[in-house]
Amino acid sequence: MLRRTSLAVTALVAAAALTLTACSPGSSPVPTATGAPDPDASISVRLVLEPGNLDIRQTSGAALDQILIDNVYQGLVARTADQEIVPSLASDWTVSEDGLTYAFTVQEGVTFHDGQELTPQDVVWSLTQHRDTAEWVDADTLANVSGIAADGQTVTVTLAAPDSQFLWNLSGRAGIVLKEGDAVDYKTAANGTGPFVLENWTQGDSITLARYDGYWGEPAAAAEVAFEYIPDNQAAMNAALAGELDVVTGFDPNLRAQIEANGDFVLVVGESTDKGTLAFNQTSGPLEDKRVRQAIRQAIDHDAIVEAIGGGQTQYGPIPSLDPGYEDLSALAPYDPEAAMALLEEAGAEDLELTLTIPSFYSTTIPQLLVSDLNKVGITLKVDSVDFPTWLQDVYTNKDYDLSFVLHTEARDFENWANPDYYFTYANPEVTELYAQSRAATSDKEADRLLAEAARIVSEDAGADWLYNGASVVAVSTLVQGMPSANVNERLNVSGLSKSDG
Repeated sequence: MLRRTSLAVTALVAAAALTLTACSPGSSPVPTATGAPDPDASISVRLVLEPGNLDIRQTSGAALDQILIDNVYQGLVARTADQEIVPSLASDWTVSEDGLTYAFTVQEGVTFHDGQELTPQDVVWSLTQHRDTAEWVDADTLANVSGIAADGQTVTVTLAAPDSQFLWNLSGRAGIVLKEGDAVDYKTAANGTGPFVLENWTQGDSITLARYDGYWGEPAAAAEVAFEYIPDNQAAMNAALAGELDVVTGFDPNLRAQIEANGDFVLVVGESTDKGTLAFNQTSGPLEDKRVRQAIRQAIDHDAIVEAIGGGQTQYGPIPSLDPGYEDLSALAPYDPEAAMALLEEAGAEDLELTLTIPSFYSTTIPQLLVSDLNKVGITLKVDSVDFPTWLQDVYTNKDYDLSFVLHTEARDFENWANPDYYFTYANPEVTELYAQSRAATSDKEADRLLAEAARIVSEDAGADWLYNGASVVAVSTLVQGMPSANVNERLNVSGLSKSDG
């Protein structure tokens, strides 16, 4: 998942995943419906990017995580929007003092959507399949698992070495529990244990989830949630004002006055792990020189970028404020065009010409600002706006680029900076070792400290530039309650979403 491969489809939300100048996360009022929630309500939610198919096992991209995890599929543990690990199909768990053995108590009375009972053996089979099937997304996150066994309702997972990210990985695709031997066509159908069943998929239009009446936990508040795929922001707002949508995610903050004009909608702003990342190809050429990369960073007015896109916050390192290991690294790349020009001169890179390769679905705001800022220090920047398949082939796969901009939405994805084969092309053995030590730490405090140390080195190396840390911006009907506001581009649990009739 563009941690490894998910960027492949998450990037489309970038232009809309901005925040607001006048609002900091949590400052917008959460809508409160005046009437009682209608248990038979159908709620329409606008999303930006539709998945190509529904196979959560083998198809990368946050478009699937966003709608299917928590709602249709579940694992032993789950994560809240605030990144807390909580019980799900496991009612509780224990961890051995050496960090090698995890014992999960599997919930009883759980059924899949086809009516079959969930058994501990299903858990063992699912985890084993995910670990051993290289084609499954995030299979490598379970490579450290040396044993999986069930005894009664207890499933014991043994690790070959401590892994501070193990529970986090189980809260994602690696931990999804499927029915052993299920014959469902995962590309078009689903059979999970969550509060919703997949009711309908009209390709090119919408995906509808319906409340699962046999759900083992708290039932979904609404009878039905329809995810409507409307890429264009203006079209989405028009649909909302026409009463065709109840929630608009990825909302364009520039349209705030229009959406709130008649009092039927309010804007809700939440934190996110969205990272506007400017990648540098460091394999050869002028960008192989740290001085050139640092010059580019100091030539960019990050505050102006945040202001131009409607707000958000600056980010000067690879870890956003919501993730473990975050540290304010603004002192490492202060805006200083004169210092940038001096670095370019020192590197013998005056009159430099570079190309920015950017997916064509992004607005022109970021490229225009970069062209202007770099021109002031003597760098001519050509913008090559390409369709996404071309970007994937040229940039992500072949690493054939100078600079590239994409919004990375996934939480806790620092591992990309420890992977020299990733398209960032960043390679530092010290960072790779620190990340490995962080993964092997048996305390969260130590793991976070090591991550922070590694992140500082990446920023000191000018491994990339981070133009901004975005936020989740959502327009919500005043009839709707329970809409999550944090990290909605990554995961969107709608089980608590309700709507009143007035």
